[in-house]
Amino acid sequence: MLKLGKDDSFFDLLETQAKIAVKAAEVFLAMVKDLERAKTHTDNLLAIESEGDEITHKLQNKLSGTFIAPLDKEDLSELSHLLDDVTDCIESVGARIGMYRLTVCRPDIVPMAGNLLEVTRVACAAVTELHNQFHRSKSLPGVLVKIHTLENESDRLYRTALTKLFDEETEPIAILKWKEIYDRVEYATDRCETLANVVENMIVKYA
Repeated sequence: MLKLGKDDSFFDLLETQAKIAVKAAEVFLAMVKDLERAKTHTDNLLAIESEGDEITHKLQNKLSGTFIAPLDKEDLSELSHLLDDVTDCIESVGARIGMYRLTVCRPDIVPMAGNLLEVTRVACAAVTELHNQFHRSKSLPGVLVKIHTLENESDRLYRTALTKLFDEETEPIAILKWKEIYDRVEYATDRCETLANVVENMIVKYA
């Protein structure tokens, strides 16, 4: 049976990172629904991304200075970097919408952003369950399955969006811009699924 160390601060930092990723996804969804205030949203995303970086650095510095961590340092570091990747990727999507001077969003991006928000929320729940010592958790397996389900839905939305983009858009530059945006949203969702895979491996590793 898994016995976690008693230093909860590592888990507190991971939970904070997960909540920051959720906050970024919330702002991104608001942004694609309200491009008239794109600058405000991109500024908010940049601030959130900076907040996430600060927490990532705190966790990595704590790992460096800790002789015995509650879990393997490699596992904690990987989870931290995955959560940071999600926030960074969301911020980069918002930044590109601003840089590309997009004033009207294609309708496909709204459900993609909504799905991204949902998967970050479920990933946050998975991190919370980890904090609650996942060997006792009855809900964690279902949480991880939900992440995989949402990632599958993201794949479907992504393929549909690309198909419509290539069918409907005739301007090559517009195609390139929107494809990159779709790609980055899909990548952020993929990082959440990778997090689920890491947690699943940890369950086996520490069983």
